[in-house]
Amino acid sequence: MNRERIIETTKEFLSTEFEVDKDIITNESPLKETLNLDSLDYVDLVVVIEENFGIVLTGEDFKNVITFNDFYDLVEKKLAVPQS
Repeated sequence: MNRERIIETTKEFLSTEFEVDKDIITNESPLKETLNLDSLDYVDLVVVIEENFGIVLTGEDFKNVITFNDFYDLVEKKLAVPQS
């Protein structure tokens, strides 16, 4: 899956799941503030990401994720590594 498809897919499911306008999800937007995430929302976020991309994420994976661009980098990296 290429980056463009990752971005399109992400905007689609995040706008639905977190009830935000797709237009506010930009590469440099802060993930936490844009989606108004609290600690429980991160659990929902991980579940929806795993369901949509078939990857496994941990809390540690989000340690350096500030912007959506960081998030897209994480998904690209995880998709490139074979999942067990």
